[in-house]
Amino acid sequence: MIRRVTRAACVRGTVVLPGDKSISHRYAMLAALAGGRSEIRHYASSMDCRSTLGCLRALGVEASETGEAVTIDGRGLRGLRAPLRALDAGNSGTTMRLLSGILAGQAFESVVTGDGSLRRRPMGRIIDPLRLMGADVRSEERGLPPLRIRGGRLSGVRYSLPVASAQVKSCVLFAGLFADGPTAVEETVPTRDHTEIALEAFGAPTRRRGAWIEVDPAPALRPLSLEVPGDLSGAAFFIVAAAMLPGSEIWIPGVGLNRRRRELLDYLLGAGLDLAVEHESEVAGEARGDLRVSYCEAALEGPLPPIRGARAAALIDEIPVLSVLGSAAGGGVEIGDARELRIKESDRIAALVRNLRAMGAEVDEKPDGMAIAGGSRLHGADIATEGDHRIAMAFAVAGLTAGGETCIHDAECADVSFPRFFDALAAITRPARGCD
Repeated sequence: MIRRVTRAACVRGTVVLPGDKSISHRYAMLAALAGGRSEIRHYASSMDCRSTLGCLRALGVEASETGEAVTIDGRGLRGLRAPLRALDAGNSGTTMRLLSGILAGQAFESVVTGDGSLRRRPMGRIIDPLRLMGADVRSEERGLPPLRIRGGRLSGVRYSLPVASAQVKSCVLFAGLFADGPTAVEETVPTRDHTEIALEAFGAPTRRRGAWIEVDPAPALRPLSLEVPGDLSGAAFFIVAAAMLPGSEIWIPGVGLNRRRRELLDYLLGAGLDLAVEHESEVAGEARGDLRVSYCEAALEGPLPPIRGARAAALIDEIPVLSVLGSAAGGGVEIGDARELRIKESDRIAALVRNLRAMGAEVDEKPDGMAIAGGSRLHGADIATEGDHRIAMAFAVAGLTAGGETCIHDAECADVSFPRFFDALAAITRPARGCD
């Protein structure tokens, strides 16, 4: 499907975000391991999170949906059953990596696969620690999916992450629930802590000692009634649109404001955006609040702050749309230490460079990032998304600021994380006279 985007005068109105993907995955998996019925409201409607529910059902878990609410009847830590066929994670690396940690502790063999994109994503980073714990994990070739996992008795380990990855950390911690002793993970660069927060909420305390996070085996996980906050990564696209179009003002209620995700807000505030956080609260350890964003001309007069080091790890999902913002900023933006982008749903560095150049931006590609000159007057172009949801959404935002028509190819891939994204964007897009 091709979506056609033309220049807008401004964006104005209210944006209601889907539930946070990262939190939805974790709540569903832990609810499946709890003893009793859990209700998860505002569960992410994305294809990725539906893949997680599909895998859980194939493992014998009853999961019913009513609107945006999901009811899960947990089977306990040892209650999952052997699947009759390969588990399909779709396009979801989170599903495959986190679920593998759970499957490593089960007394049966399972196979986890996915779509063509996911089968090209390396899984060696979870295979290695799971094997250290005693699981028999095999891949088709070179650490690529499908993964064949023969679960069983696991040993607790102390594992230092070779790369900053919340998914790998979560996989090992989930496997630790089935080990014969405590399991600890060291992360030298802090990553999202949704897993630690969710474990605590469901009744599996974690301990942090310096850079080490530790969990004990065999906790009595309890069922919960929870509400997932809106996805801050999804908010980033609308925030950037408001920052780039004069006269814009948007309100985004109920957004997740996890402390490890607020780097995005800190970064944008540091860049000079007119952004305010209102009505903050906390539910089950996860912070949330409302965002108000208005256009500020001064914010784009100079360069954006560079994105590298720990900041690159914290903003890894937002780099695509921040690259679009950097193309408009007077001094551009430098992005480094982001080699992880090479092995996402697409090679996002290559995709960003290629599509920004197609729209008239000056970009220097680097092995671990890019340098975007900035100050570009973008023009419409054909955008090759490579089936990557974040590339599709980032260049839809770019198209709102570009002359002519921008054609987003394979635009339906946005459904992976944000179903009806283009409808939500169109709803707040205004003609010139609507922004007076």
